[in-house]
Amino acid sequence: MLRVAVVGSGPSGCYTAQSLVQQDPGVCVDVLDRLPCPYGLVRYGVAPDHEKIKSLQGALRTVLEHERVRFLGGVPVGAQGVSCAGLRELYDAVVYCVGAAADRRLGIPGEDLPGSWSATEFVSWYSAHPDAADAGYVRDARSAVVIGVGNVAVDVARMLARGRAELTGTDMPQAALTALAAGRIADIHLVGRRGPSGARFTTKELRELGALPDTDVLVDPAEAALDPAYRDPAALPGVRRRNVAVVRDWAGAPASGAARRIRLRFFLRPVELLARDGRVGAVRFERTAPDGPGGITGTGVFEEIEAQMVLRSVGYRGVPLEGLPFDAATGTVPHRAGRVLRDGAVVPGVYVAGWIKRGPTGVIGTNRPCAKETVASLLADAPALARAGGSPDPLPALRAGGAEPVEWPGWRAIERAEAALGASLGRKVVKLPDWASLLEAARTGSG
Repeated sequence: MLRVAVVGSGPSGCYTAQSLVQQDPGVCVDVLDRLPCPYGLVRYGVAPDHEKIKSLQGALRTVLEHERVRFLGGVPVGAQGVSCAGLRELYDAVVYCVGAAADRRLGIPGEDLPGSWSATEFVSWYSAHPDAADAGYVRDARSAVVIGVGNVAVDVARMLARGRAELTGTDMPQAALTALAAGRIADIHLVGRRGPSGARFTTKELRELGALPDTDVLVDPAEAALDPAYRDPAALPGVRRRNVAVVRDWAGAPASGAARRIRLRFFLRPVELLARDGRVGAVRFERTAPDGPGGITGTGVFEEIEAQMVLRSVGYRGVPLEGLPFDAATGTVPHRAGRVLRDGAVVPGVYVAGWIKRGPTGVIGTNRPCAKETVASLLADAPALARAGGSPDPLPALRAGGAEPVEWPGWRAIERAEAALGASLGRKVVKLPDWASLLEAARTGSG
């Protein structure tokens, strides 16, 4: 019997657990998570109105309900909880699937002004992450600037444009729904440094903007045409070609007088956030121009866009976990086929999968082959990892060390509490938004 701890219950962690129990009938897996709820970014990162993607939770649930897989929520690992060394003593092997928890910064003056946030902070708030705070995101804002042209940027722009009728059917926490429905934002600027052919969003996400009720999507054709591929996108790869086609369809269309306007802007690089009355009031951009294949250069021409709310969505970055080696340049843990390396040497029994292994790239499904590679390495090492006579159940030792794990019945109790909350509000499921309510609900399933 090989006992493996998988740290992180998002897609990479669940796919790792699934691959382990499928490939070796002698493996038992504990999936640990700092939060009392499983599924990682599928629960706390996927937009509330993307029910099809959120339905992936059903597949992840099947993994966590496997007879040789055990979910242990509310168990932090690292400086604030079980040490990495302590975890390795309790398990024959440990796989870290902790993602990329930090946001990249713009590194420009004014970035920390009130009214300026990372898109992840905003997403965490409307997704009911228990660490999120109500920062008054949309309060008194009439114009918002979203810096970045990836799927997260499109998600937050869409959430800003949706009204109460569209949000009520989601699992968004009630306070966030109320605030967004009462918001007065009329102009949402989605701004990228490159042209439409260099945008990172998927075409499906982009098209959703054009289907929003009472919302115009506006594109300046002269600005979009600065992209060399704009007039003839035939040579572009599929997604980029389709994105340009959608932008071309919107370019030059007049405003219809809708209540909200999403303005797609291209070839603008943020250089400063400008203060007005002690908070952000505008963003100063420099016009960029194409400079070879995919590159851009500054032109020395500047423009200001009014904004009382600024969200940066320019990528994620892994953070160090105390006790693990870390490459600050890449924001990942050094590894060889998933085996963690310290100073070039393999650390026995310690592995990585997901974004902390390869960086924040790919889609949810990309985690599956990534996990399989790591599991292949782990199982190849298994003869050297297994302990004579087998390892004892680590759960008593975790509890003795101060951990209070939320097991699967506790999570199911949270689900029931969220369904009851939704029913009481005349909605479907509504997420519990804070630690106290989550842990109180979990306790009702632990008796």
